[in-house]
Amino acid sequence: MEKKVILVTGGAGFLGSHLCEKLLSLGHQVLCLDNFFTGRRENVSHLIQHPDFELVRHDVTEPIRLEVDQIYNLACPASPRHYQQNPIKTIKTSVMGAINVLGLAKRIGARVFQASTSEVYGDPIIHPQPESYWGNVNPVGQRSCYDEGKRVAETLFFDYHRQNGVDIRVARIFNTYGPRMQAGDGRVVSNFIVQALRGEDLTIYGDGTQTRSFCYVDDLVEGFVRLMNSEGLTGPVNLGNPQEFTMLELAEQVLAEVGGRSRLVHLPLPADDPRQRRPDITLAKEKLAWQPQVPLQEGLVRTVRHFKHVL
Repeated sequence: MEKKVILVTGGAGFLGSHLCEKLLSLGHQVLCLDNFFTGRRENVSHLIQHPDFELVRHDVTEPIRLEVDQIYNLACPASPRHYQQNPIKTIKTSVMGAINVLGLAKRIGARVFQASTSEVYGDPIIHPQPESYWGNVNPVGQRSCYDEGKRVAETLFFDYHRQNGVDIRVARIFNTYGPRMQAGDGRVVSNFIVQALRGEDLTIYGDGTQTRSFCYVDDLVEGFVRLMNSEGLTGPVNLGNPQEFTMLELAEQVLAEVGGRSRLVHLPLPADDPRQRRPDITLAKEKLAWQPQVPLQEGLVRTVRHFKHVL
């Protein structure tokens, strides 16, 4: 594989840092761009000495001038707690960030990848969700800064592709977990693990029968690289684990792994919280020969190990 110069926006975040590692392992030169709003230096501190790695502090809502071969646009807060903390900043990051990376890609002729989300499907009426489904999203709800921001980013990507011939790739990411998730980010896997390790009760919103699909971060990053380097497939492509678990099942798996005497406590369901989420990954299987390899139990073992170290 020829050595490329690759820009990763949001590269010091949970997903971004794993992607930077992967690209370096493949022999590429990586420019990691982050404003550290939710990304953290510790996530990439072990890469700083790598001769092909460069860390740049920059906000993607401001224009970028660089010479690169590929761009992965991952910059955006991705947990409800973070994106609701500053909703205007969140939607600006998705929309202006997309405009800036697309402008850069158009100017220098780079291929550009957008990390979109299963949130574009909202609270889905179709199950599992194929890429052809247009979604059921509340445009004025508390989560819409994230959902609608990502939907607009997808619109921009396809308009730049149609109007200006920009070479695009769009992935819709479903729930992902693994080492370097933040302890306080409000995502269910990190919540349960941190509560169990601290001996606190596990908080389940609603009755716990709502479902999610959990993809281990290494599997997801492999999907990113395959989609980016595929020919003629713009996407959108669902990337996630088609195995579905209820929140109660996840809580029990975490407790089985961590041990201790934590109990399950039920709280009211947050606004616009989807009842079901599971990707139809037929397209990724057929076009990218991709599907998740790491089962939930094994992924949880690795994630618990990380949080034990952090806490």
